Amino acid sequence: MTALVLASSSPRRRELLERTGFSFTVVGPTVDETRQPAEAPADYVRRMAEAKANAARTAHPAAAVIVAADTVVVRETEMLGKPRDRDEARAMLQDLSDHWHRVLSGWCVVGPEAEPRGRLVETRVHFKELTDHEVGWYLDTGEWRDKAGAYGIQGRGAFLVDALEGSYSNVVGLPLSQVVDALAELGLDPAPLSAADRDTEIIG
Repeated sequence: MTALVLASSSPRRRELLERTGFSFTVVGPTVDETRQPAEAPADYVRRMAEAKANAARTAHPAAAVIVAADTVVVRETEMLGKPRDRDEARAMLQDLSDHWHRVLSGWCVVGPEAEPRGRLVETRVHFKELTDHEVGWYLDTGEWRDKAGAYGIQGRGAFLVDALEGSYSNVVGLPLSQVVDALAELGLDPAPLSAADRDTEIIG
């Protein structure tokens, strides 16, 4: 039996979950990500998380627990997904400049005998006022590709953000505190630290 499955093709979610010490299998579920007419961003990400969990359960019925998530950036009432090209990425960054936006993650953790239940975590993020040069430099890095809102806070895009309220890991793509708590309720705990990990001294 596979104990834990991460139903996401996002390398950022994989890296976040790996840091906690969990052992898991990664699957990239295929789901229709079309937004329904007049669907609120919060409802959309919850629905996507549930759809990914259901798709992973169908493909891996022996999995003990499945984790799925979906993340979007929302500026006022507009949902910003992944930019299709450089021009759209530029427009997103210019729109986010010197403004607050929300990062919404729908996620669910489901055991073998329960239906997925969508949950939501919201983080407020503020961008510094960006110059045209800064926007151009960041676009040249290519980091905006495959990123909701056209930026990655865990990478070079960290300089874009001057304030944050809520979960940092949620902005990366997976609200770890909430997910780890949910996994613990289902009897899954991270692997214990090795002797080498316990003996490591971090010098700042």
